[in-house]
Amino acid sequence: MRETIIGMNVSLAANLLNEGQVVAVPTETVYGLAANALNVSAVMDIFRIKGRPEFDPLIVHCLNKEQAFSYALNLPDLAFKLAESFWPGPLTLVLQSNGEIPSEVTSGLPTVALRVPSHPLFQELLNLLNFPLAAPSANPFGYVSPTTAEHVYAQLGSKIPYILNGGPCQYGLESTIVGFDKDLPVILRLGALTLKEIKTICPKLKIQLKSLSNPKSPGQLSVHYAPSKKVIFIHNQDVPPPSHSNMAFLSFGGQPIPEGYTELSLSKNGDYFEAARNLYKLLRTFDSGPWSELVTTALPEDDSGLAMAINDRLTRAAAQSITHL
Repeated sequence: MRETIIGMNVSLAANLLNEGQVVAVPTETVYGLAANALNVSAVMDIFRIKGRPEFDPLIVHCLNKEQAFSYALNLPDLAFKLAESFWPGPLTLVLQSNGEIPSEVTSGLPTVALRVPSHPLFQELLNLLNFPLAAPSANPFGYVSPTTAEHVYAQLGSKIPYILNGGPCQYGLESTIVGFDKDLPVILRLGALTLKEIKTICPKLKIQLKSLSNPKSPGQLSVHYAPSKKVIFIHNQDVPPPSHSNMAFLSFGGQPIPEGYTELSLSKNGDYFEAARNLYKLLRTFDSGPWSELVTTALPEDDSGLAMAINDRLTRAAAQSITHL
């Protein structure tokens, strides 16, 4: 069993990646499990370490939009405009691949998912490399994404040599993924970049979020982002009394809850961005705590569309329990 090191040595992380190893890296969204996207053996190690099915494609992280677009063909005009507005940042574009990214990364699809992250340590790392990085979230497949280096260590310690510690993630939700149906933008995954922001560039778009199998992009499977314990997602605000004594409630904005729950608050003052940052941390707190079930309600819709992204994650976290009251 190898010893996993947590540190801020970007040169060491670059050396390990150059050797074909897999390391955890911070992004502004969540921590990623990174390897050379052009090295098939290294990419397959990502799937092995995560236990990720090979039909689920990976996002390729690039230093800048010029590098990202060098792996794509027939770019829609709106792809350029979205990149100009939101890269570096929490946006992934699914574009026609030119074939340079291995099919193991794209899961054999004719498209490739590309992103330019804004986290300063990740940018520093990419500056030291002459290849892009494939990097899904740094956690066992289907589990809650990590937003700190300690989250990564708790689950992948001993499986990887190094975790580059960039502190808590800025957003706490994965990147928003946008593909294209001809020239029409399609939201394939809601995330940290809000619908309101995207609509400033793309007023006309469609949303296509879930796939039971053979997803078109990462994050489309119905059961995902889930703790190991039971999550009960209630679509309205009517919270039933707890059925036993060790139940927790994931609250938002100081909403009233029946006596008997242990409250885990996403944001006392109803701040959606704070709720996004706290979501995965609190799901992990629940999973490691004494409670057997977590109840939560749908967050009220907001102007930005961030509530929709948070509710999407909660729905998927609850999907394996098949309990929607």
